[in-house]
Amino acid sequence: QVQLVESGGGSVQAGGSLRLSCRVFGYIYSSYCMGWFRQAPGKEREAVAAIYTGDGVSDYADSVKGRFTISQDNAKNTLYLQMNSLKPEDTAMYYCAADFRHCGLSPMGYTYWGQGTQVTVSS
Repeated sequence: QVQLVESGGGSVQAGGSLRLSCRVFGYIYSSYCMGWFRQAPGKEREAVAAIYTGDGVSDYADSVKGRFTISQDNAKNTLYLQMNSLKPEDTAMYYCAADFRHCGLSPMGYTYWGQGTQVTVSS
């Protein structure tokens, strides 16, 4: 069974930075897909960034390009999301997700999800 545990959320002022972490527990293949998603109150879950751990190829939602960076540490089984130049509209619960087959920015195909970590950006 695969478990994902996020950490690193918090409250920051606009323009600030945060780094989210997602630790993967359980049996996993050597290469798989992972992503970060977010959901604000009253809104649908939306993609932030995704990465294929086999080669590190990543993709980003237009709203975060140039500000957020997704990365991985395979030795630590940990996924990161570095968030810079944060805006109030980035406020949301952030989730990491993993799947052995589905890749990309659509949340629909991911099998494993963490519990989420809250990010709040004040103006």
